[in-house]
Amino acid sequence: MSGGSYVPVRSPRYDAVLFDLLTALLDSWTVWNDVAGDPQTGSRWRNRYLEITYGEGSYRDYEALVAEAAESLALDRGLAAGLSARWAELQPWGEAPAVLAELAAAGVTLGVVTNCSERLGHLAASRLDAPLDVVVTAEAAGAYKPNPAPYVLALQHLGLASHRVLFVAGSRYDIAGAANVGMPVWWHNRIHMARDTEPAPLAEHDTLHPLVGDVLRIP
Repeated sequence: MSGGSYVPVRSPRYDAVLFDLLTALLDSWTVWNDVAGDPQTGSRWRNRYLEITYGEGSYRDYEALVAEAAESLALDRGLAAGLSARWAELQPWGEAPAVLAELAAAGVTLGVVTNCSERLGHLAASRLDAPLDVVVTAEAAGAYKPNPAPYVLALQHLGLASHRVLFVAGSRYDIAGAANVGMPVWWHNRIHMARDTEPAPLAEHDTLHPLVGDVLRIP
C-alpha cells in the first residue's frame, strides 16, 4: 500500500437537507427585537406571530399576520411594515454559511421551506449567499407550515423520497410538521424553545456545527 495518510470517504446519510429559514439558518430575532424596541417586546411579538402563523393553515398575506400579532399584544400594527422594510438586514447565524458550504461540497442538495411571502422569502434566502437548490415559501405552497403542503412541495421539487431528506427545524412547530410527511427531523434550537410536541427530533442542538457530522456520517 502506498504511503500517505488515509482519508475516509464521506458517505452522506441523506441525499438532501431542507431547512427552516427564519430561525434555523437566519438570526431574524435580532431584527424583530430591534423593530419592536427591546428584546422582551420583540420576543412576545415574535412568539405570538409564530402561534398565529402555525395555526393558520391556508396562506393569508404574511405581513397581515405579522401585523395581527402586534395588534393582539396592543402594539402598533405598523411594526409589520417596519419589519419588512428592514428584511434585507437579516443575517445568518455565524456558522451557517460554512455548514452549508461543507454540505454542498459533499454533494448534499440543499433547500429551505419558510413560512413567508414569495418576495420576503427569496430576499431572506439571498442573505445566506449559499447554493440553495430549492426555496419554498408558504405563499407558493398556498399554506403555512405545519400544514403538509410546503413540505410536500419541497419534496416534489427535489424529486426525492421523504426518508432521504433531513429537515432541520428552527421552531418546535416544524418537528411534527416535517415528521408527518415522513422526513427525519434535526432541531436547531438556537433560541432554546421548550418542546411540547411529539415526536422527538433525531437530535437537538443550539448550534449548527454538529449537523455536518450527522449528515456526513462523521464520528
